[in-house]
Amino acid sequence: MKKRLLAIILTAAVLFGCAVEAAPGGEPVVPEEVSSVPQSNPNIAPPPGRIEPGEPEPPPQPLYTEYIWQTGRPEDHGADSAKLESFRAAISGHDIFSALTVKNGVIIDEYYKDGYDENDVFRFASCTKSLTSIVIGIAIERGYLSGIDAKLAEFFPQLAGTDKENIAIEHLLGHTSGIYWRESNGPMFREFTSSENWLEFVFSQRVEAAPGALFQYTTGGSHVLAAILQEATGETAHDFAKQYLFYPLGMESVEWRTDPQGYTDGGNGVSMTARDAAKLGQLYLNGGAWEGEQIISREWVEESTRRRFTPAPGAGEYHYSWWMRELAGYYVYYALGHGGQYILVVPELDLVTVMTSRVGDLFLPQGIFRDYLLPAVGG
Repeated sequence: MKKRLLAIILTAAVLFGCAVEAAPGGEPVVPEEVSSVPQSNPNIAPPPGRIEPGEPEPPPQPLYTEYIWQTGRPEDHGADSAKLESFRAAISGHDIFSALTVKNGVIIDEYYKDGYDENDVFRFASCTKSLTSIVIGIAIERGYLSGIDAKLAEFFPQLAGTDKENIAIEHLLGHTSGIYWRESNGPMFREFTSSENWLEFVFSQRVEAAPGALFQYTTGGSHVLAAILQEATGETAHDFAKQYLFYPLGMESVEWRTDPQGYTDGGNGVSMTARDAAKLGQLYLNGGAWEGEQIISREWVEESTRRRFTPAPGAGEYHYSWWMRELAGYYVYYALGHGGQYILVVPELDLVTVMTSRVGDLFLPQGIFRDYLLPAVGG
């Protein structure tokens, strides 16, 4: 009987092309049945599509959306070419490497110092803080973060019961955490970035004011925001930004460094081309929309650029890691980085300007923008 059963099994194997192995005791090992009908399993996501036999495989989908800036004549967008030439002349005498101006969504002027072009990647220093703010806003809207009231101890349990347990995301965004930090005059920034553990360096500082009461520019606080995002999502701020910001905007040039523990540098570490930086300004000018898709809510854009704290006379106002001030009679909000890095947005003129520099006077590029660029595009 056993011999007859074995013969039937072997015959079926030959007919259906199945491989049959012999077990050590002489008994056959029959492969598990494989059904051609997809099986439903609620714990396994279905495949994106099924390729029928004989059909060619579809080409791989690009991760980045292709976006090519349109360019146009200044006069077609209400700008004065002669005044733009004066603007170029004013910046050419300084270490200003690029100046790109977008009006009505079109590049109307693009300057690069000799040796540079639109493919060069520039470090944007503390403009990173504004980018981190954008990504935090996206994470809140998508439910990864409960809101701006979420406290540090929710992500770093070691801070529960300490003087930092009441510091919230909102305080880190606005540099009002109350953590002792003296960045402008002194070695603190260098000590922070040269430490073995950046988060521990920040958490080791004392709290000198109640959260929300005192503005104190704190790069370490912005870095904590990137770490919060990683704790909440399980991926770095850079990887999260790729999926929800860089891919849909086609920002392929972005480079973003990490700290020794692998957290994305939320306060100072981003580099990109001037054209990709302009996309961030244009995104905000569009109220958070891009090519018909709402990347970030209009409410977050409006709240981010609402005047709140005035750090010092002449420095402008600050909220959610963006600066705001009046320039030549126009309300301007902007991202600002050490050495003269700028992403400037002028809603009234439908204008975005990016400037990358290495100048000793942080506000020199802003002054040239005010005195030469705004008159050229604003009449």
